[in-house]
Amino acid sequence: MTTEVEHAIEVENLKKLYGNLVAVDDISFNVRQGEVFAFLGPNGAGKTTTVEIVDTIRRPTSGKVRVLGMDVRKEKRDIVPRIGVLPQGFSSFDRITVRETMQYYSRLFCLRNADIDGLMDLVNLKDKAKEQYMKLSGGLKQRLGIAIALVNNPEVVFLDEPTTGLDPRARREVWEVLLGLKKEGKTVFLTTHYMEEAELLADTVAIISRGKIIAMDSPAQLIESNADNLVLTLHPVDEKAFEVVWKMGFEPVLNNHKNINVRVERTDDIRKILNALKDAGASLLSMDVRKPNLEQVFLKLTGEALNDGASGEKGVE
Repeated sequence: MTTEVEHAIEVENLKKLYGNLVAVDDISFNVRQGEVFAFLGPNGAGKTTTVEIVDTIRRPTSGKVRVLGMDVRKEKRDIVPRIGVLPQGFSSFDRITVRETMQYYSRLFCLRNADIDGLMDLVNLKDKAKEQYMKLSGGLKQRLGIAIALVNNPEVVFLDEPTTGLDPRARREVWEVLLGLKKEGKTVFLTTHYMEEAELLADTVAIISRGKIIAMDSPAQLIESNADNLVLTLHPVDEKAFEVVWKMGFEPVLNNHKNINVRVERTDDIRKILNALKDAGASLLSMDVRKPNLEQVFLKLTGEALNDGASGEKGVE
């Protein structure tokens, strides 16, 4: 008999050492049943190491980890059949088709009644059933990897950097698949270094940097808690606007497109700036106002930018 638990994943004081290197530094968090939980951070931050401990691939140095109420150290055999994993850099056999790949993995897991057609429908691969793996685009390969991670109808799905290296269109196609998992009520543990991905998909985001969790909440709450300013972007006709804003005591910044970015604390400041520009006869082509996003929150909390170029030693991320 399966016991229902509130938290699909419970992590308490988790630490992982590789010699003198501290890859994961005393972190704690819970993942609720049915939510999408995202680990957001650059390569080398400890994301992959953490997820590989939680999905039973690696052993922790210290701390407690429970999945579906079971200890990952002592009950691995009971946990594995109930989880699905898409590892970073997923690959399969070049010369077998999508359907043959699904059939192979279902047999590997000793599953006689896997709903292969249903899974291909879920990840929008039905029309590629006879296509060889080697002929699939990067986005299609990742969608196949997600289908394989679901072949045993898992309760918890681990997706490690599922859209890394994909072009924007392929990335969005994978996002659609992940949103489908969310609608089905799957618990999804996602690692990513894409801000938009975390903001779109996740119910809870944990920002991790140098092995430590430095903030954790819903994307909206993380932004709200750290939104100490708005960004006003002006598209001026000439240089007069910059001078007007500067003389008002603000700190305008001219970007590469010759637009002016101004950080303001209150919406009333925006009105004052626009009135001053009007009085000075400074013409604008357009303007917009934006709240901070997760990227600005990450930069504020960590002091480092989050981008594709961040590098980390493979295997100790």
